Amino acid sequence: MTVTALALTSCGGASRSETPWIVDRFDDIKVIRYEVPGFEQLPLEEKELIYYLAEATKCGRDILFDQNFKYNLAVRRTLETVYENYEGDRTTAEWKALEKYLKKVWFANGIHHHYSNDKFVPEFTEGYLLDVIETIPEEKFGELNPLRGEVCKAIFDASLYKTRLNQTAGEDLIATSSNNYYEGVTQAEVEKFYADMADPHDPEPISYGLNSKLVREDGGGRERVWKIGGMYSPAIEKIVYWLEKAQAVAAEPQKSNIAALISYYKTGDLREFDRYNIGWVKDTVSNVDFVNGFIEDYGDPLGRKASWEGIVDFMDKEACHRTEVISENAQWFEDHSPVDPRYRKEKVKGVSAKVITVAMLGGDCYPATPIGINLPNADWIRKEYGSKSVTIDNITYAYDMAAHGNGFNEEFVLRADDRAVMDKYGKLADDLHTDLHECLGHGSGQLAPGVKGGELKSYSSTLEETRADLFGLYYLGDPKMVELGLVPSFDVAKAGYAKYILNGMMTQLARIEPGKNVEESHMRNRKLICEWCYERGKADNVIEMVRENGKTYVVVNDYEKLRGLFGDMLREIQRIKSEGDYEAGRALVERYAVQVDPELHKEVRDRYYALSIEPYGGFVNPEFELVEKDGKIVDVKISYPADYVKQMLGYSKDYSFLPNIN
Repeated sequence: MTVTALALTSCGGASRSETPWIVDRFDDIKVIRYEVPGFEQLPLEEKELIYYLAEATKCGRDILFDQNFKYNLAVRRTLETVYENYEGDRTTAEWKALEKYLKKVWFANGIHHHYSNDKFVPEFTEGYLLDVIETIPEEKFGELNPLRGEVCKAIFDASLYKTRLNQTAGEDLIATSSNNYYEGVTQAEVEKFYADMADPHDPEPISYGLNSKLVREDGGGRERVWKIGGMYSPAIEKIVYWLEKAQAVAAEPQKSNIAALISYYKTGDLREFDRYNIGWVKDTVSNVDFVNGFIEDYGDPLGRKASWEGIVDFMDKEACHRTEVISENAQWFEDHSPVDPRYRKEKVKGVSAKVITVAMLGGDCYPATPIGINLPNADWIRKEYGSKSVTIDNITYAYDMAAHGNGFNEEFVLRADDRAVMDKYGKLADDLHTDLHECLGHGSGQLAPGVKGGELKSYSSTLEETRADLFGLYYLGDPKMVELGLVPSFDVAKAGYAKYILNGMMTQLARIEPGKNVEESHMRNRKLICEWCYERGKADNVIEMVRENGKTYVVVNDYEKLRGLFGDMLREIQRIKSEGDYEAGRALVERYAVQVDPELHKEVRDRYYALSIEPYGGFVNPEFELVEKDGKIVDVKISYPADYVKQMLGYSKDYSFLPNIN
């Protein structure tokens, strides 16, 4: 489970480079360089472990491309072949448009926008692409040649593959989504297939379908499991190769955890994945840590199939104090939660949180990445063994450096007092909200007897992120935070609340194309919270929409009452999850989280883009190199490339193991 943010602020810590942070800009995207402070000071064995885990992380890139859409790899490789071999005029408008399209495909891991899920609209013609292809020797395309028709249909036919992820109520969400998790089956058939498979009496329910594609076969369904010897085997074999290298240099308990992950990749057995997750969440001592596998289910409209992702990191020990304090007081937070006592955990187990420095991003975490992660996702593991949360410090710092002085607050924050408190405490508020969201929010609460956790169906991701966000917002303003020494005063909550309401009601709309509704789960959850609180607080004018000098602003007039509304809403959202109340969850999301006011939408976009701010950001990874002497590894060097195109082409050359169609 992950959390993302639209605007981030700076963090302290180790000294940083003065070289440019933004390395490329195109369309609505900025590509940022991040640094890995403290890597040089790590012991050699930890550097070597990071190197091997980083290689395993890069090897899964093709898997995500293919998961996102069946023809993504063929599209990407066709365009890369064109890019690397075309010797004609590269100054024309159509060539520049083709180049931009390819950059977007790299960034989104496919032909659909990474956040809106809508298919990209090319600004070059099919005729131009075919003319360019004709200038390149046919042998350069090899096995891509027979797929040219499918590639062109995928790119240019506006009637096909419109969205990677459809969440429109009342439609067949499987048949109308273009992801590659299902083929030839309907939503009703998918739901029945997995309902028949589940054991309602299993206290440790398997996450059926998490690591497979469901296809129609002989009138029924068959799973193509993602494992060695199954679907995606060539890439998974490479992942396992590097995991075995990592296992050889890892210490316990990490060595055993890596062995469990390898066993899962070899067998596809989801019980082995549970065994790995239990060992992983228990490991709170390893300085170097990682995520590698089929993890998040946001890309499946039914919340069942998991995208492949990878992260390698190590602890930022100086910055971990606040997360240690939060973890140590997890039981207090649970006991004092405003939710129904029946749905609180009597005993919070295994909650751990830390601030990390990320060293490598991969799969669904690259180039765009979350700023916080809480895992594992299985409710029964979280209840019995706990969860592990991280806040990614060097990523938030890189975001902040890239946004420095962009004029956002001056344009969208009406009151000088709000701008001052956001400037003073915005960073701390962001960090603490992420910590509370990940460490405690996702791990809080419990299901009612007989509820298994899948009852909310297509609304589960939005409602889960809503629950975690509300938990963080409610406690950000609690006097306990001052008592624990985490904040100096309620002003920190004011900074966080002002920014959150502004984002959820207005500025996140800059990310949505004109005429579109809100589709992405995190954006829906923020809009749901803000619009619900706005409506419920109208009688007391808690949140106000203000028109001044022809511009719209949103202001919070009563921060204490807003905190009370957060608590009221948290109580209801927890009830919905605990009881599996699908109809109540659906009603909330559809009423508050989906529809967009077209006039406000246009205004926000006009004002936002006038600042020349790209609403989306992602990253280029650092590079690692083994240093050997007399046949022994004596060091691992790190460097920071600043060429987005070169990194993407390099990854396609060195870490591309799957066939064009899988």
